[in-house]
Amino acid sequence: MRGIEQLDQLLKDKTLGEAHRQIVRKVTENQRITFDEGVFLFEHGDLSFVGALANYIREKKNGDNTYFNRNFHIEPTNLCVYDCKFCSYSRLIKQRSDADAWAYSMEEMFDIVRNYDGQPVTEVHIVGGVLPQYDLPFYLELFGQIKAHRPELHIKALTPVEYHYIFKKAKVSYEEGMRLIRDAGVGSLPGGGAEIFHPEIREQIAADKCNAEQWLRLHEIWHELGMRSNATMLYGHIEQWRHRIDHLEQLRSLQDKTGGFQTFIPLKFRNKDNQMSHIPESTTVEDLRNYAISRIYLDNFDHIKSYWPMIGRTAAQLSLAFGVDDIDGTIDDTTKIYSMAGSEEQHPTLNTQQLVEMIRRVGRRPIERDTLYNVVQDFTDTVFEEDKQWRGYFELPVVGQ
Repeated sequence: MRGIEQLDQLLKDKTLGEAHRQIVRKVTENQRITFDEGVFLFEHGDLSFVGALANYIREKKNGDNTYFNRNFHIEPTNLCVYDCKFCSYSRLIKQRSDADAWAYSMEEMFDIVRNYDGQPVTEVHIVGGVLPQYDLPFYLELFGQIKAHRPELHIKALTPVEYHYIFKKAKVSYEEGMRLIRDAGVGSLPGGGAEIFHPEIREQIAADKCNAEQWLRLHEIWHELGMRSNATMLYGHIEQWRHRIDHLEQLRSLQDKTGGFQTFIPLKFRNKDNQMSHIPESTTVEDLRNYAISRIYLDNFDHIKSYWPMIGRTAAQLSLAFGVDDIDGTIDDTTKIYSMAGSEEQHPTLNTQQLVEMIRRVGRRPIERDTLYNVVQDFTDTVFEEDKQWRGYFELPVVGQ
């Protein structure tokens, strides 16, 4: 059912309360919902209601287009000076001898890039732990080497958590640091490190790294340089509904000011092997509600992404009916952040054909994009070579009817 048809059905429901109807009217009239209405959706918006609204917005903004890219990750290290309570990935410096700890040299990172020579990847995503030796000169040299080797490869690298640390260590301002990394070849920033902005929660789960104001300011400066970035929210742990809406409100406000965010990625808390393992994970229904309400609230964001290595392939497909229009990329088993936290995807890798088929199976149009959402190829009508191969049977006509 199309988004507009779903809304028509909602409005015909005589049991729908006035508060719900007011939100429907706002969505259809392109009016912004308020903070209190956002909280109301979390408290009283069932899955079918928020899903219908989110799907309407998704189809109005992007039609059936569902985006993916061909990418790989470099995670320089999982050793970290910070001690985030939710993190299953990082190891403290004193744990450097653990079997599952690593810290790559610059040459080892560059070898990962060279491994993709001749392959049609368009993006390298670089993010990891924070260590003193991975300082500003180190990353400027690494970024420069990558661009010199493969100029067309888009570098999406490091979050404000890393930049806050390395700029402070280098004694440079945020403004100067951002200009340096742009000039070294970084094309965009990922959205990580946002977690939950509200200090009531952030101080409990990630007290020792950059705060919300610093995270937002670094993205703002990056946008002022004419560059683009993403945004995230870690949900499903100790936060309340109002903390989620506060987070979305701060992102929406900065987007009003700069227009520099491309996509919002809700990140599900996974509870394996971390200091918050006693907290149960959110259900799939709650995951889908969160995607939908994010889509409704962030009216000035073009895209909402479900990160399939974190949420799993099936949930990623389901999310395409709840406001999501992007499912990330091929990955090629180059990230461990969520597999170490217990994600269903323990070795996350999908080839282009698999991503295309995932999207097609739920009635959407698979569009390969680059990092900045320029269309690389529309796979809607593409026939893969494997589809042409004879599978050992013939389709016979139906007779006798």
